[in-house]
Amino acid sequence: MKAFLVLEDGTLFSGEGFGAAGKHIGEVVFNTSMTGYQEVISDPSYCSQIITMTYPLIGNYGINDADMESTTTHLGGLIVHRLAEMPNNWRAKTGLSEFLADRGVIGLQGIDTRALAKKLRQRGTMMGIIAAGSYKATDLLEEVRTADAKPHPSPVYRVTTLAPYTLHGSGYHVAVVDFGVKQNIIRSLMAHGCKVTVFPAATSAAEVLGCQPDGVLLSNGPGDPKKVTGAVTTIRELLGRVPIFGICLGHQLLGLAMGGDTYKLPYGHRGANHPVKDLQTGRVYITSQNHGYALVPDSLRGNDVEITHVNLNDGTVEGIKNRFVPAFSVQYHPEAWPGPEDSRYLFDSFMGLIRQSKH
Repeated sequence: MKAFLVLEDGTLFSGEGFGAAGKHIGEVVFNTSMTGYQEVISDPSYCSQIITMTYPLIGNYGINDADMESTTTHLGGLIVHRLAEMPNNWRAKTGLSEFLADRGVIGLQGIDTRALAKKLRQRGTMMGIIAAGSYKATDLLEEVRTADAKPHPSPVYRVTTLAPYTLHGSGYHVAVVDFGVKQNIIRSLMAHGCKVTVFPAATSAAEVLGCQPDGVLLSNGPGDPKKVTGAVTTIRELLGRVPIFGICLGHQLLGLAMGGDTYKLPYGHRGANHPVKDLQTGRVYITSQNHGYALVPDSLRGNDVEITHVNLNDGTVEGIKNRFVPAFSVQYHPEAWPGPEDSRYLFDSFMGLIRQSKH
């Protein structure tokens, strides 16, 4: 099956299709992780995006039931240099191509993924169209160039839970505001014995506080934080009422709620080896990241907010805390799975913040 990727600047990549036939227009991004492709393709933060994996061989250990980060996939397409067609792993239930085909996701293999990643680094993230089947490249270019440019609602509302639900534990009660939460965040809370109540993204502060939580976690999720209407107001009303921990999109939303601003990165941070420095201790952590937006440092230099972590590659803000109320956040993923476990201690810090707030 012939397959194409056509970028909005006219660049054409042609190769072989796998997964589903069809076409999809979306933002083309790249991820530098060497492992963890199953967690990547099931992460709600990639909603509608076309993901390029820079590691050259993908699919070698297949797909299993335990490593899903959500109940389904949300990406628009997957691009690899070479697909492993005969996975070999005792946990594997199916191959990557079959998994994507069952979920209607288009795959493209056999292109120079290094060239594509270099172009995205130099030009910045672009829109593109991925297509597998009987399509003409000229028609695809016209389609991506004339794609609907009208503003769209945040993809958060496509991936959030539709109704609250509770997972029982014997420890602290944590309310999770689901902007596209990864399951390993919930598993990490439950590993600390927490009772977890998950709320839809549009939940009000009054509804969250109505379950009498000991703490609130603001989850990761896709897209522009400024398009998550109502979330900033909700977070402002929660500040000082209950300890707050934000991760990824939750970090950006907490920053907005505390008077900060956000901007779009040229090509984002997506991978499992980003160095982050803790400004309080001087220690450097290797982190897993997946985001296209960041907080503006100068917008956070008021009396209330302290920048706690920075990215050593480009100096972007990776962590903040409120000086006067129990609230902190990080841009990266402390629950990374698979990935570096350097920052798992942040869940302990959150438990400690809850414990302090009770005294």
